[in-house]
Amino acid sequence: MRGKRVLVTGGAGFLGSHLCDRLLAEGAEVLCLDNFFTGAKRNIAHLLGNDRFEVIRHDVVQPIFLEVDQIYNFACPASPVHYQYNPVKTVKTNVMGAIHMLGLAKRVKARILQASTSEVYGDPLEHPQKESYWGHVNPIGLRSCYDEGKRVAETLMMDYHRQNNVDVKIVRIFNTYGPRMAVSDGRVVSNFIVQALRNEPITIYGDGSHTRSFCFVSDLIEGCVRMMNSEGFTGPVNLGNPGEFSIRELAEIVVRLTGSKSEVIRKPLPQDDPEQRKPDISLAHEKLKWQPKVNLEEGLRQTIEYFERVIPTAAPAAV
Repeated sequence: MRGKRVLVTGGAGFLGSHLCDRLLAEGAEVLCLDNFFTGAKRNIAHLLGNDRFEVIRHDVVQPIFLEVDQIYNFACPASPVHYQYNPVKTVKTNVMGAIHMLGLAKRVKARILQASTSEVYGDPLEHPQKESYWGHVNPIGLRSCYDEGKRVAETLMMDYHRQNNVDVKIVRIFNTYGPRMAVSDGRVVSNFIVQALRNEPITIYGDGSHTRSFCFVSDLIEGCVRMMNSEGFTGPVNLGNPGEFSIRELAEIVVRLTGSKSEVIRKPLPQDDPEQRKPDISLAHEKLKWQPKVNLEEGLRQTIEYFERVIPTAAPAAV
């Protein structure tokens, strides 16, 4: 990586900021591009003194002209709370963002990695999910701005690859957690930890039997970097931890690790919320020699330590 000039869109976000850390540690020159809708300056504040790090406030819905060797396209709200806040903008970010980054990659002959998502599988009828599965997505539902936006971004990646010979990589990211998740993120791990630390009721949607697989952020970033630097493989490839836990189990673990007095309460399941989600990562293991190393309890401990530092425990929960 030494000497390479790398663009990270969404670089001030949860995943993007960890990626910037990793790339700088490997000697790259990093351009962090973010509009700070869900990204946060505190995520990258520790990097501002590094002369190989540059921040550009920019929205990928608008084109930008830069000279780079690699592009990691991570720009998009990934939490339902945030991506449903302005669904039209979410679609634009996914679609126009992909078009502009692909145009840039084509122009300067850069390699581009698209951060796609397990949400392309929708509420899956196949379990665990392989990359060959085409998905079960509601194209007109509340989540479709994100699900279908990411599906179109994958389409654009492959069309630019076939039509213009752009060097593309696609990773499908499953639930990822760790330090720098936003307090108001709205995703299950951050919700549970914040509620537990404040001794507020822990909210489970549905009966808690639906499942998720949780990948710690360092494992996910390792997979992305390996994919970017792989040869002869466009993907898509699943990146996630195949350990499967019910939401109820997750709540119990968080309560135990935080020593919380929180009670668990139930609310109705949101529209189109997947019943189960678990990656088949055999392709990542074969092509990238990658598999996650951090188990759920170890990762949760590090995440809880982070939230203990950043939230005032007496403050009311964000609505």
